[in-house]
Amino acid sequence: MSFVLDASVVLAWLLDDEDDPVARVALERLDTETALVPQVWHVEVRSALLGAERRRRLRPVQTDDCLARVRELPVQTDSAPDIDRAFALARTRRLSVYDALYLELALRTGTPIATLDRALAGAARTESPALVQGFASPDGA
Repeated sequence: MSFVLDASVVLAWLLDDEDDPVARVALERLDTETALVPQVWHVEVRSALLGAERRRRLRPVQTDDCLARVRELPVQTDSAPDIDRAFALARTRRLSVYDALYLELALRTGTPIATLDRALAGAARTESPALVQGFASPDGA
């Protein structure tokens, strides 16, 4: 089985002060499952790590360590997104097109989505409640 992995979840693993129960569940699932990610995931993770480095939350050596850990994750990168559907989802669900790519991937593959982004989780619940099953935090995020 697999699930869609949002960059926000990975950052919660990598940045010490961003621990989250949803992120812990997703990390545990990676012991036996593969995560699906849109191509933008790779850019988002790196951009956020660079931002953390620039804000001095991470030193360059720590950023490099985080990137090494990311490279070891069992992820499969989607190479065939339906960009038009993602755009329509972004428009109707008031998401960024980047976030809509995660939702489009989850809908197309019928897999749940692990995210800490409230808007994305809400849109996933609206589109198909099963998309967040097993990943919803107690506060409904």
